[in-house]
Amino acid sequence: MNPLTLLFRDYSAEPPPKDFSMLPFIRSSFNKGCATFTCLLMVALISGCTNLAPPATESKNWITQRDQLLDLESWQMRGRVNIRYNSESHTPRIQWQHEDRDYKIRLWGTFNVGNTTLVGQPGFVTMEQDGRVLNAQSPEDLILQQLGYELPVSYLEFWIKGLPAPNSSADLDFNQLNQLITINQDGWTVNYTDPRQYGSISLPRRIKITRPINDIRLRFIGLSWTLDNSIN
Repeated sequence: MNPLTLLFRDYSAEPPPKDFSMLPFIRSSFNKGCATFTCLLMVALISGCTNLAPPATESKNWITQRDQLLDLESWQMRGRVNIRYNSESHTPRIQWQHEDRDYKIRLWGTFNVGNTTLVGQPGFVTMEQDGRVLNAQSPEDLILQQLGYELPVSYLEFWIKGLPAPNSSADLDFNQLNQLITINQDGWTVNYTDPRQYGSISLPRRIKITRPINDIRLRFIGLSWTLDNSIN
């Protein structure tokens, strides 16, 4: 059975599986399992690269927006993230704080169920859920340890701000206002809607990320942003 599917199963009505080697954080709660998987999938999508791949179309507005986003090193995002894998779906709240190359991501559900915190920096990642802690040298190691499954590494850190991932070619689509609305990159499609203005920077309020070959979909909903030194 696919280890990702195991994370969504309700174990309260059946005996425990014989092999726990890939699933040390599984609980008897559907919400906790889904929150763990959501966090792990997000870790797999994070990358610390620095060189941005050039877009196919570079209008003056896009160049200005891109350069401002690349200079944005300190920010905080809040909202919800819906993750759907096959027929399973979960929508925890998310708070993501980013400072230079360090990040802290918190996910939690109704009544704080499945409270999961991820803290990372180059060369070290820690995940804590309900007092239990797991460390790894990289997001890729964490995914392999917990899921026994290698997800392709993408670049959510860039996509979430409205940038194509670095060191990889991408097809970009713009609307009539020269705002980025779609990124197609490495088999993933990222769609942006409902952008909001924060000073001179435009940031997305809704993002949909899909990869049909894996039947995985991420939707970020109702995002609000706090930028630079105003982060609390």
